[in-house]
Order: sequence, then structure tokens, then C-alpha cells
Amino acid sequence: MTYVPYRTATGNSWISVDSHLLSDGRMFIIGEINSELACEFVQELMYLQKEKPESDLKIYIYSPGGEVTAGLMIYDALKGLDIDFEIYCMGMAASMAAIILAGGQKGRRYIMPHSKVMIHEPLIAGGVGGSATSIQRTAESILETKRISVELLAKDTGKSIEEVEKAISFDNYMNAQEAIDFGICDSIVTKII
Repeated sequence: MTYVPYRTATGNSWISVDSHLLSDGRMFIIGEINSELACEFVQELMYLQKEKPESDLKIYIYSPGGEVTAGLMIYDALKGLDIDFEIYCMGMAASMAAIILAGGQKGRRYIMPHSKVMIHEPLIAGGVGGSATSIQRTAESILETKRISVELLAKDTGKSIEEVEKAISFDNYMNAQEAIDFGICDSIVTKII
């Protein structure tokens, strides 16, 4: 972890770069989206909404996606914010990360010139086994997850349900301009500060 000097009322001290950036309203979704990352992100969001209600947040995504339930937790928390935020795709926003990116505030969803977005149908992790009833329940659950994903992407991109279903029927990689054309992002930026 990197530490930087920080001026306080009693003099200088050292704080982590993460803490310094958080105090400036900068948040990160980096790496695989899982319950730990989601809980930490939502806690930071709650802190900033209480401590800096007048500040605009900047959220940076570089993620291959991950757990749908954890991603939906982040998505719902962002949709419930009472403060404005900008969201940036740096490098890659894939799968659940792309849904979070698309769910950002319209006109404030940015992508770096060489970044990519990837959308696809929900995947089943590991093998499927068990009783016929268990397999049926797993299939129903994955179809429900697909329905939710399709509806969110359609709502946030302005595409129809049919257009989104077609677009996610394979690992659909998009460059920055294609992500804008699809409605996941609003514009390309070269500065993230």
C-alpha cells in the first residue's frame, strides 16, 4: 500500500492513497466483483453520502465482472444515491461491471479511448449436478438472472429487450465507440482527474 503526506490541524501525517482518494470522493470497482468488494464499496458510498452530501463522486471501474448478486448490490446502491456521480471505464468493464457502468447517471458515463466493454448472458459457475429438481431450480434461477440483466441493460441503454438479448447471446466485446453507440457509455474521455 502506498502512503502520501496529509496535512492536518496538528501538522502532517501519512495516509494511504486509497484513503486520500476516498476523502476526495473517488471510489473504485477494481478486480472481480464479489460480496467483499460490494460490501466495502457500499460502506464507502454510505460514508461519502453522509460526510460529503454536496460533493460529486467519481467512480472508476476496471473489472472482469463477477457475482451477479454482489454486482446488483452495487447497482442498487448507486441508483439510490441522492448525490451526483461520474462513472469511468478504465481498461475493461465486463459482464456485471458493464451493467453497473450502463446504470450510471446519463451524460456522466465515460470511457477511456482504449478501454473495452463486454456483455454476455449470465454463466453457470462450475458444473451442474444433483437431482432433476435441483437442476430445474438452477435453470430457473439462471433464466431469472438473465431476465434481470436484460431488463436493466435495456432500460439503461435505451435498447429494446430483443436488441439486448441478441447482443448478449455471445461474449460481445465493444471498443469505446461501440460502447457509446450501444448506450452503455456517453462519451470518450482522456482525463480521469
